[in-house]
Amino acid sequence: MPPIALSLVPILWLIAAMAVAADPWLALPGGEGPGQGKKIVLVSGDEEYRSEEALTQLGKILARHHGFDCTVLYAIDPATGDISPSIVDNIPGLESLRTADLMVIATRFRNLPDEQMREIDAYLRAGRPVVGMRTATHAFNIPAGRAFHHYAWNHQGEVMPQGFGRHVLGETWISHHGRHGKESTRGLLAPGAAEHPILRGINDGDIWGPTDVYGVRLPLPGDTRPLVLGQVLSDMQPGSAPVVGPKNDPLMPLAWTKTYSVAGGPAGRVFATTMGAATDLVAAGTRRLLVNGCYWAVGLEARIPAAANVDLVGEFVPTAFSFNGARKGVKPADLR
Repeated sequence: MPPIALSLVPILWLIAAMAVAADPWLALPGGEGPGQGKKIVLVSGDEEYRSEEALTQLGKILARHHGFDCTVLYAIDPATGDISPSIVDNIPGLESLRTADLMVIATRFRNLPDEQMREIDAYLRAGRPVVGMRTATHAFNIPAGRAFHHYAWNHQGEVMPQGFGRHVLGETWISHHGRHGKESTRGLLAPGAAEHPILRGINDGDIWGPTDVYGVRLPLPGDTRPLVLGQVLSDMQPGSAPVVGPKNDPLMPLAWTKTYSVAGGPAGRVFATTMGAATDLVAAGTRRLLVNGCYWAVGLEARIPAAANVDLVGEFVPTAFSFNGARKGVKPADLR
């Protein structure tokens, strides 16, 4: 190579690095592992449960330990480029769904513009797999009269009544079944579900989180299969005693599988859980549930390890859930 060409190499690398740093999303190339060659797009954007932290850590685990190429998307303030969950109408990078093998979504009441919703709609019309976490039951709040209002959590029309949450995931927003901020959640395996591949390596009590159990209507629709039930605990510690009374009789489903179809398109796999705050990922059992769910969703259930590596990647000190509690001045590049 001529000397001039050689001198250009570090400049080109610098330009490439600067371009990546400027991206309003986080790209996490996969290493070796069963997920090698599979692409996961993780879509964050909620004001309360710090999905921007939860999905960043989940993406790192899936990439580092399991080989998946992961792209984490965020609610971005267009004026600053900062991650800002209170911005409900901007999640750049959704065009990455065009080549995705899985969408993991943990948004809340988003009112995205048509050009961004069009990417999600195209993905779902193709019947591709979805993993929904926590507030994804009420992922969208598109006003009436807009092209994608039928995805809204409270849509009342004949097409997709109660929107993305009910139609795709299996439930929309119903209630805090446990006392919010006071009664945490322990996961118990649903009767007859222990042999499901998503529960490989998971026992009663391994799944825990300080978030409360969400209310769902029973029975869940269609071919929904509950895998984990949420036991309401009397306090905010993993060893707390269960609440006595109707809150735990019957137990609410906490995680389930189902299939969905949009506009008569092909059927796609869904794994949904009402866990998913960043603080829920402190428990290894909760992380294992999510990792195993991603394997299953992309059809790799036969390759779910007996005890999947769910070790945290880098420092992970999640912010307690609260409104307006997001860390300020953080850009996606800062999370590498």
